[in-house]
Amino acid sequence: MRVPFSYLDRQFKAGLQGEKEQILDLILADIKEFVQTGDFTLGKKGEEFEREFASFIGVKHAIGVNSGTDALFLSLKALGIGPGDEVITCAETFIATAAAIVAAGAKPVFVDVNDEFTIDTALIERAITKRTKAIMPVWFTGNAPDMDEIMAIAVRHGLVVLEDSCTAINASYRGKHAGTFGAAGAFSFHPLKNLNVWSDGGMIVTNDDRLNEKLRMQRNYGLKSRDEADLFGYNSRLDTLQAVVALRLLPDVKACTDRRIAIAETYDRVFSNISQIQVPPRHAYIRHVYHLYMIRGENRDALLRYCQEKGVETKIHYPIPLPYQKCCNYLGYKPGDFPRTERDCRTIITLPAHPYLTDEEVEYTIETLVSFYRREMA
Repeated sequence: MRVPFSYLDRQFKAGLQGEKEQILDLILADIKEFVQTGDFTLGKKGEEFEREFASFIGVKHAIGVNSGTDALFLSLKALGIGPGDEVITCAETFIATAAAIVAAGAKPVFVDVNDEFTIDTALIERAITKRTKAIMPVWFTGNAPDMDEIMAIAVRHGLVVLEDSCTAINASYRGKHAGTFGAAGAFSFHPLKNLNVWSDGGMIVTNDDRLNEKLRMQRNYGLKSRDEADLFGYNSRLDTLQAVVALRLLPDVKACTDRRIAIAETYDRVFSNISQIQVPPRHAYIRHVYHLYMIRGENRDALLRYCQEKGVETKIHYPIPLPYQKCCNYLGYKPGDFPRTERDCRTIITLPAHPYLTDEEVEYTIETLVSFYRREMA
């Protein structure tokens, strides 16, 4: 049996909304209608999607941009963060988190993670210097950092909080949505995210009216109106065509997420009883959306090969700690600075957990890991 990591060849064969027509047919019909309007740039469908997404997340404003990375970058710029400033973030994340900080002209300052793959809040304050302007917590894997403590630290030190919630659409912490704690939150609509489009896209959410106004100008060259430019900005508008796709898929988000959670819970029940596997701590007050289902496993590299031989597509997120990538050499970090991140890079494995997996595929994935460790113990 082959268990695919990606679901993109399945998503548009059947929707989860129970509609008679296939979801692909519905989207193509929407696009046909949209194309005839000629309303391509910052169009009405984009505005509609922004309103719907803001309502879904529970914020006043949602600003559509080109990507999740741009959502972080533009937010940093709008918050006045740039050369000479430092932004604290976690060492275990995708490169886009740090890339956005560097693109804004600031310096990323990494902090090690806890056992849940999120920033260790006990280490944040020792990383603060007189140059620190912001904390950028990452909802890595779709899991929530300790947002209560992060916000408390930010208040004590007068820092801005910008949430990298790119992998956390529909995630929440103590009933509050990802992206709604700090000054702004960034989301990604990359094809493998919980809400995806047909290329790339991103969204910034905020309750700050002035920040909203500035971000709308920044994404569109700094234009206040067609003929007035208040600042030098960028070309980072969410394509209206992608908004058309997202509008059709938005009603599926909760069902897709619930299915991810159900698969993760099935995995957890079995893997928690295998001594060679470490399942991260889970919390009832966190809605973990499992953009990535990651566990730690003994003899990880052999397990990875075994899974691939058996047809279970697995990944490693990520094999090299971000602070030790060549692009980060100038920051001066050295092996041993981030022991938990280094441990994770040696032991983590990411299993298929997308909502289009069948029960049989989930069971086969479980059986594959069980058989590997049974063989190892023999």
